[in-house]
Amino acid sequence: MQLPVSLKPDPSLIRCYCERPRIEEQPLKEERMPQFETTLADLLGSRICHDLISPIGAISNGIELLEMAGQSGEKSGPEITLISESVEHANARIRYFRLAFGAATRGQGISNSEVRSILRGYSTSARVEIDWKINTDPDRSDAKLAFLLLQCLETAMPFGGVITVTEDTSGWHISGRAEKMKINPDLWELLSNPAADYALKPSEIQFALAPLAAAQAGRTLTLKVSKEVGIIVGF
Repeated sequence: MQLPVSLKPDPSLIRCYCERPRIEEQPLKEERMPQFETTLADLLGSRICHDLISPIGAISNGIELLEMAGQSGEKSGPEITLISESVEHANARIRYFRLAFGAATRGQGISNSEVRSILRGYSTSARVEIDWKINTDPDRSDAKLAFLLLQCLETAMPFGGVITVTEDTSGWHISGRAEKMKINPDLWELLSNPAADYALKPSEIQFALAPLAAAQAGRTLTLKVSKEVGIIVGF
């Protein structure tokens, strides 16, 4: 015998379903983590330089072993010399990039002798001469900002020149002079207006990063450009 089937829904079930308590969204607590103090670009720069410095060092050690194994009173061949010089230049640039594009926290120091060593190696393959006149151990964030600005000035001196870095009671001053200077006003505007509408090239990324580094270091950038003085950037 078939039992009758009621097509009418049970009101109690509908009430139970509709009157389920709603779960209110709770606002997430904003917890500031230490790693957020630096930008992702800084962390990426540190990571890349850290991973590259080891194989470059291994190549340098391998060249030394080849030279030791082939010692017979003769000078190294042109192949070994070329590789050795290329490794030295690569190592110098990675050390420079590690400071310029890597993470730096305010209050973290770096020895002035290390800065000079980095610049000495970097200058061997650069068109410009860098005169570092800082005599004390700088804050790492200041050194990072200075290195970024050095690269900014380099873009304006494609045929060579002299860049001088000094510090006095009013702050840091990075000045560049050359017989032939190539200054793009729209590009340099990024230092004072990071939101300026300018399509950056990969070789110009330092112009976007310098204002960020200045903000992290609690510094304010100043810029003076003229034919008489060249380019002077202060912070």
